[in-house]
Amino acid sequence: MAERSVLVIGAGIVGLAIAWQLRRQGAQVTVVDPEPPGEGGASFGNAGAISSSSVAPLAMPGLLKQVPRMLLDPAAPLHVPASYWLRAAPWLLRFVAAARPSVVARAAAALDALQRLATEQHLELAREVGAPELIHANGHLYLYRDAEKLAKDQAGWDLRRAHGARVDILDRAGIEALEPEVAPAYRIGVFLPDHAWCASPHRYAQAVAAAFVAAGGEIRRDRIRTLTVEDGRVTGALGEARSHRADDIVVAAGAWSARLLAPLGYRIPLETQRGYHVNLQDAGISISRPVVPADRKVFITPMEGGLRVAGTVEFGGLDRAPNEARARLLYDDLAAVFPQARFAGTEGFWMGHRPCLPDSVPVIGPAQRLRGLWFAFGHGHLGLTGSAPTARMLAPAILGRPTNVDFAPFAAERFA
Repeated sequence: MAERSVLVIGAGIVGLAIAWQLRRQGAQVTVVDPEPPGEGGASFGNAGAISSSSVAPLAMPGLLKQVPRMLLDPAAPLHVPASYWLRAAPWLLRFVAAARPSVVARAAAALDALQRLATEQHLELAREVGAPELIHANGHLYLYRDAEKLAKDQAGWDLRRAHGARVDILDRAGIEALEPEVAPAYRIGVFLPDHAWCASPHRYAQAVAAAFVAAGGEIRRDRIRTLTVEDGRVTGALGEARSHRADDIVVAAGAWSARLLAPLGYRIPLETQRGYHVNLQDAGISISRPVVPADRKVFITPMEGGLRVAGTVEFGGLDRAPNEARARLLYDDLAAVFPQARFAGTEGFWMGHRPCLPDSVPVIGPAQRLRGLWFAFGHGHLGLTGSAPTARMLAPAILGRPTNVDFAPFAAERFA
């Protein structure tokens, strides 16, 4: 029997992880992307966090009070520029509606089902592709200045605990035992010992790609413009360079996925959370894990070759130029936590597009309107976390093997 052929559109970490799982399970797999593996989106420059218990969606009860700051304060952790208000309005209305307790509960359950084993699955994936040194499973440390600030986030921590997460509250001595260089202004820590992180998201994606090709997979450079449909079934894709045919098509194109699916009648409210990072080659400080100052909404992560400060959420679409002023806020964020940090040797800043849905739940699974079409996008700030779990969930279903996965909470049709 001939191998089942699958075309994966998107060479970010989600698409690559899916391609790897499909190839290991016997499929003939081709990945297509206009950029080299791991370079075209958030897979290159994310914070490296693998957050298995991150089940609280971005839209939580009380969100409505924060909307004025999002719109008016250019330094807010989540900002919508005035020129983008009209474009963002429909998405923001859905976002606010997603903060209802019933929607939050459903989203948390879906995220838990997807991510619960993320640490173990990434450790295994890194071993499989020959890069075990990239994944470190020694936790994340969140920081708070006082009990009042911690209380504002209590609903999110309670939601994590309700889904089985271990959440350890630390005093100042506990913070210093883990990360002694943290500024004394931070008096309370929240330690997530079961979380992990990746020391080079870009090299991780490259390692998965190299292992995939070595196992007989193919990676093509092309920009897909449209999907081809015959008799109610997706049969391939047309790119700028050539056509690509396959038995099944997986759309894992991140923030660009909605544009590709719109001609097929899908109106998926996918926005781009434009995130930034700065890398410092010699910051003069040493940390052992991601450090997350809750008041600054950034991740400070030890990476290969230096320290990465990553975060901020800016709406502005796929075509707007990067905003250097947003990136420069990250220097202030680092200085607040590590006043002794040096800024010499900075490599400049990076901006990437996180594909974000109003309820924070990615679109994963089979299309209900067209046979042969599969979805794997919209993971927001949890793309790295969700990549290995998404691959484990989706690959057997594509190959027609028995699975007990319920794709309903992740269905694209929930937005119809």
